[in-house]
Amino acid sequence: MSTRKNDLIMLTPARLKLARQRRQLTAAALARELGVSARTMADFEHGRREPTAADLAGMARVLGFPVEFFTAVEPAELTEDVVSFRARAKLPARRRAGALAAGRLAVEFNDFLERRFLLPSADVPVVGAGDPAAAADAVREHWDLGSKPAPNLVHLLEAHGVRVFSLGVDHTEVDAFSFWHEGSPYVFLNTAKSAEDGRFDAAHELGHLVLHGGDRPLDGVDVEAEADAFASAMLMPDVDVLTYVPEDPTRDQVLRASPRWRVSPLALTRRLRELRQVGDGVYRTLCAELAKVDPGGETRESSQLLAKVFRALREQGVTPHELAAELLLSTQELNNIVFGLVVTALPGSGVRLPSGRGAHLRLV
Repeated sequence: MSTRKNDLIMLTPARLKLARQRRQLTAAALARELGVSARTMADFEHGRREPTAADLAGMARVLGFPVEFFTAVEPAELTEDVVSFRARAKLPARRRAGALAAGRLAVEFNDFLERRFLLPSADVPVVGAGDPAAAADAVREHWDLGSKPAPNLVHLLEAHGVRVFSLGVDHTEVDAFSFWHEGSPYVFLNTAKSAEDGRFDAAHELGHLVLHGGDRPLDGVDVEAEADAFASAMLMPDVDVLTYVPEDPTRDQVLRASPRWRVSPLALTRRLRELRQVGDGVYRTLCAELAKVDPGGETRESSQLLAKVFRALREQGVTPHELAAELLLSTQELNNIVFGLVVTALPGSGVRLPSGRGAHLRLV
């Protein structure tokens, strides 16, 4: 690619729009940053005008992507109608677009991983219409969990083929989201939340994948309430809860019991009400008392699969900078979607990334 200032560059318009949305900028705001007119920016994004090398360098500088990102092949497609955003109507459009852009980058990263590693196949049953608690029981049976507390949720999802990624610090308003893409299920988690809330979010998004992953029409259906009910039953199976928590428990009894399922005391209290193990008066009292309790000190669940990926790449001599360069991302951008597992390092000696399926990752 020529770098002369006035040379025109063959831009991939969809990549410019993706990068802009990832930074949660409007087209007008980006035009101001680049010192071009709004019409020129619109022409760039709609493929009516090619940028100069100087324009492209400005895009790379303002948006924080390598120049090569903007001239690569068309990015992964992902439309908002297939993504489960919680409180969608209350989430600003630019926040949704930014999270969706992160999702598209993660899809491209997953494609990269699948070309080089043998990852677990999708094993998430799509139940569709039905009772959320019954659906959770069906998944528990399918995954041979019985009625015992669920293990690490992120590890469990990954072992059954769910691609789990994180949301960067610029997406604190987004609780979590999920979608199916070309037969693979994806879940994105907000790492700024407590360990217990993050665990519930993972189960909630699994509920969306299971209950809302087919062609089921969702008009008039409270999909968030269904996913909450699924998560509650998935994390706190009724037999186990009724065995370990007495009827109308005290605040201290709830506090002692909640670590068994690694959920917040309030989540356990709501589950007890679902199971009619607490009356309305006790429920209101417990909620008022537990609202004053500080979050627990549990460690957030993170990705086991991605940790294995980065360990395998390190053993093959691949530095974080080389990996990010192969993906046409910065190390920070990559770090944002992989739970901070990329350790920033100085560029290495030019070791090339492995080609083919040279490594096999299996989760125990």
